[in-house]
Amino acid sequence: MNMQAVNDNTVVIPIGPQHPALKEPGNFTLTVEGEVVVGADVNVGYNHRGIEKLSEAKTYIQNLYLIERICGICSHAHTSCFAAAVEDIAGIQVPRRGQYIRTLIGELERIHSHFLWLGVAGHEIGFDTLLMYSWRDRELVMDVLAMISGNRVNYSMNTIGGVRRDLTPEMIQKTREAMVILEERTKYYIEVAQEESTFIARAKGVGRLPKDKAILFNAVGPTARASDLPRDVRKDDPYGAYGEIPFTVATADTADVFGRTVVRMVELIESYKIVRFILDNLPDGDIKVKAPSKIPAGEAVARYEAPRGEDIHYVAANGTDKPERTRVRAPTLANWTSMAHMLIGGYIADVPLVVAAIDPCFSCTDRGVKVVNTDGSARQIDWNVVRENSIDWYKNRGVDFSTVKLMEPKFFSHSK
Repeated sequence: MNMQAVNDNTVVIPIGPQHPALKEPGNFTLTVEGEVVVGADVNVGYNHRGIEKLSEAKTYIQNLYLIERICGICSHAHTSCFAAAVEDIAGIQVPRRGQYIRTLIGELERIHSHFLWLGVAGHEIGFDTLLMYSWRDRELVMDVLAMISGNRVNYSMNTIGGVRRDLTPEMIQKTREAMVILEERTKYYIEVAQEESTFIARAKGVGRLPKDKAILFNAVGPTARASDLPRDVRKDDPYGAYGEIPFTVATADTADVFGRTVVRMVELIESYKIVRFILDNLPDGDIKVKAPSKIPAGEAVARYEAPRGEDIHYVAANGTDKPERTRVRAPTLANWTSMAHMLIGGYIADVPLVVAAIDPCFSCTDRGVKVVNTDGSARQIDWNVVRENSIDWYKNRGVDFSTVKLMEPKFFSHSK
């Protein structure tokens, strides 16, 4: 990390993109006066995976597994949103039981995501006991997800027209038991957040985002709701089974990291209620309908309330078995501008916590790359170019990966 003096009072401190405190590459350029941040620039775009472009060369079913890997924490959110857009174009009605199961997995994913965030927040403030406890309890919901789907991270539960796996009575019973334990533990975490002096001292008043600024910067998810802005796609534009499920949108009016913690903890309690409602009212019938391999020409936009906030997927179909275009607006992208505002006026020591408070996902944000030349022309980088550039980069450093064989090279082609 190199520091550059702007004048006698201010110093510019670049953090990242490669930094031991960052799990993913991102660059934050901070202008500070003493210990106080007076300016902040957020620079993202270091993960060039080309998922959106690659999706044009894959079938809709193959794309479910590709889209799922946009993010490991909210993989079900992305596939549910993508599937909803495709189903809208094709006029497919998912059976109620399929919608209920799809919603169940979404809430279980929200639970595991919020527990993960709580541990990260505890770690960022030096409260590692909270990290150990919350991640221990997170294993309960991860075990439930593995039991239902067969996977702990990328569940692969969705298909076009419904879900791939049904629930058994044993699964339902074990899920109920896990919710009882998790709810009891969550009540303890709420008590810790409200009474633990260390946590309160580090979280209250930190990363302020007043309601008017949350509206101005279009904040989403717990970031917006902690500023007393009740934005929640599940309630505002119900999808899946949410139109039939009673629940309360959690909000707070402190507009700081403390409020974002409280919102997530209260959302956990609401998620347990939603899970119980689903299990108590699970409809009979099919879990999916047969979908055509070729989707009629058309376009659709789907919205989904991911653990971090509103997720948006755009899909354009051209009548073939592959989409003409897909576009993803992940919630982290919507929250970057809010986060830059939160950093202003705070201390350098609080920067990691403020960044973590929006639960950022760089992989969700960065999906493709376009090269713009000095003459204004541009070209899209596809999978083959990325691979060739990678091979050349390593070859210049004495490592030759050109002999590595891809199992199914046709999947990496963008030709139509």
